[in-house]
Amino acid sequence: MSKVRVRFAPSPTGYLHVGGARTALYNWLFARHVNGVLVLRIEDTDPERSTDESTTTILDALRWLGLDWDEGPEVGGSVGPYRQAERLKLYQEHARKLLNEGKAYYCICAPEELEARRKAALAAGISPKYDGRCRERGNDLTGVGGKGAAVRLLVREEGGIEIADLVHGPIRFDRTDLDDFILLRSDGMPTYNFAVVVDDVLMGMTHVIRGDDHISNTPRQIALYEALGLSIPCFAHIPMILGPDRARLSKRHGATSVLAYQQMGYLPEAVVNYLARLGWSHGDQEIFTQEELVKYFSLEKVGKTPAVFDPVKLEWLNGQYIKRTAPDRLTAWLRPFWEATGVRQEELFRRDEMWLQKVALLFQERARTLTELASSSRFVFDGKIERDTAVTRKVLSGEAKARLRVLLSEIEALPTFTAETLESLFRMKATALGLKLVDLAQPFRVALSGKTVSPPIFPVMELMGVEAVQRRVEEVLEGEG
Repeated sequence: MSKVRVRFAPSPTGYLHVGGARTALYNWLFARHVNGVLVLRIEDTDPERSTDESTTTILDALRWLGLDWDEGPEVGGSVGPYRQAERLKLYQEHARKLLNEGKAYYCICAPEELEARRKAALAAGISPKYDGRCRERGNDLTGVGGKGAAVRLLVREEGGIEIADLVHGPIRFDRTDLDDFILLRSDGMPTYNFAVVVDDVLMGMTHVIRGDDHISNTPRQIALYEALGLSIPCFAHIPMILGPDRARLSKRHGATSVLAYQQMGYLPEAVVNYLARLGWSHGDQEIFTQEELVKYFSLEKVGKTPAVFDPVKLEWLNGQYIKRTAPDRLTAWLRPFWEATGVRQEELFRRDEMWLQKVALLFQERARTLTELASSSRFVFDGKIERDTAVTRKVLSGEAKARLRVLLSEIEALPTFTAETLESLFRMKATALGLKLVDLAQPFRVALSGKTVSPPIFPVMELMGVEAVQRRVEEVLEGEG
């Protein structure tokens, strides 16, 4: 068997959405599993909708997910994607070949004329198809003048088309449902189906893995392979992704842009893991390393039914990855999120790296996103904090404030300011006053963080340092904040 070659071929008309990212991932996993080749191709033959900004956004999203590709033109010392807009001559050459072989012909029907016929067919209850009235024209452009002419494929009508889809199984199409579809428009630009087939042929694609919304394109593309006299690749059409209400996933279900999840504080490994499991499984295993995904992935295990996107499940999975992430890596990711909460950049630079890692370690257990982790740990840094007024009023009563004053003076007298010495002091004081430990710890938690929930307060206090603890408590005692 020849070396497996697959491609991911997005159109640069917007961001990389969740469905496109899963398609890219399945192509990447399949190629890596069989030691094959992944080609990235930007399908930008629609000049009105394609933008360089969208291309950049798509590439940024793929790189964030860790999905690299193996082949393409060299751009700035690295492998860039192929761009269909730079390959127009190739499509025109293949159109001329089909014209010369009598397998395609020129069509001079005006778009307005075609639209009128389509509407008339629909009004008559007939499925609209091109009636082939220009079939006899062949290479003859007599009478066209300066209007230009489209090129149509001459589709034979007898027999059926069948593919052995690697996900859905055998799929059969009736040739009578096809018409002589356009290959090149009158302006010389290729249609989607024509450019795709020419590129897949020239790039040696052995497998085409894409969403099942492309199934309707398959019979036209197979008719093209036949006309070009070339072998047909294996097809695998992946079921679509639905929202929790089982409607097609859209913006109303939440973020669908991959980079939006980056901005919301999701880890790329968690998003990759979740996307892989949207329609594919390996037993009951939920969490996979990248190496495990490559090892176990196969198209035979991709389900035939649509997958349901569950944002709650993704958030849970992201929390699991945050817990497993090494502190140094977690801290590097957290810096921009801390800044977004109001931590000054100069303070982050001033802090010792080990101190920042201790912060990440203390707060990572409860966090589901980097945004949540940064927000919950914001109070350990210098500067004012946001306090819940109702909580402060309820927890920091007059009696609680009196205890804060006493404990603060005793804390300042401690020979060492560590979590162990602090806890020992608080326990001893609680016993002496006939209180529970929480009765003394909770007012300090609220005084330091402005909230009633945080990691264990004594390690937090050690992390903040005696001066910061003193300053924050005195703010509350003086009625500030």
